[in-house]
Amino acid sequence: MTSVSQPIALIYRGPATTEDCPEAVAALLQDTYQVIYVGPQEKVDVNETSLSTAKLYVQPGGDDLEESWPHVCKYAPAIRKYVKNGGRYLGICLGAYLAGSEPGFDLLPGSGDTDQYITSNDAVVTSEIDTVAPLLWRQKLRHVYFQDGTRFDLDQTAAPTEILATYMNGEIAAAVQHYGQGRVGMIGPHPEADEEWYATHSLKNPDGRMSFDLFYDLIETLMKS
Repeated sequence: MTSVSQPIALIYRGPATTEDCPEAVAALLQDTYQVIYVGPQEKVDVNETSLSTAKLYVQPGGDDLEESWPHVCKYAPAIRKYVKNGGRYLGICLGAYLAGSEPGFDLLPGSGDTDQYITSNDAVVTSEIDTVAPLLWRQKLRHVYFQDGTRFDLDQTAAPTEILATYMNGEIAAAVQHYGQGRVGMIGPHPEADEEWYATHSLKNPDGRMSFDLFYDLIETLMKS
C-alpha cells in the first residue's frame, strides 16, 4: 500500500524493457516507495518535470543495448541533469549498460564505461543464455540470476566509488558511484529475479534463496545521504 508521504520511485517501462523486469523491481520497492511507471506508453513520461518529483529513477533490464538505445536516447539530457543535481539512478543489466556512454546516458565520471561481462578474460559465463552466475558480494560468495549482464570499467579517481560485488574474474559486478551531486547505482546481474524467473528457465540458485537481500543492499548504499 502506497502513501503520498512515501518517496517517489520512477521505474521506466516501455520500449527497451523486457517483460516482468520493471514489475520485479516494483515488487521490491513498493513497501517503502510510491512506485510510478514512466515511459512513452505510460500516463507519465520521463522528463525534467517527472524526474523532479522522484527520489529514485530506475532503468530496469531490457533488450540489446544497440537496439534499445534509439528508444531511450531522448531521455539522456533529462536523466543526466536529474542525477547531476542530486538524484539517484539505478541501472540493472540493460539499465546498467545505459549508465555508460557508447551508447548510453553518460553517467560515469572520467573515463568510466560499461561492457559485456561474457567477453571479459576468464569469465565464468560466456554465453547469452539465462543462467545463475557466481560473484563475491562484499567478499562473500553469492549466486545471482544472470543474462548477458554488465561489467564496469570505472574511473575511481574521478569520483567517490563503492564496489559492492565482483565477478569471479575480478571484474566489477555492482557498484555505486557519485555523479555530480547525485549517485549512480549499477548492477550487471538481476538480484530482483523471483522464483518465476528461475522456474521459467529451469534454474536453481545454489544459495537456496533469492537474491533480494543484495538488491536491498544496493538500494541502501545508493540512497544513503
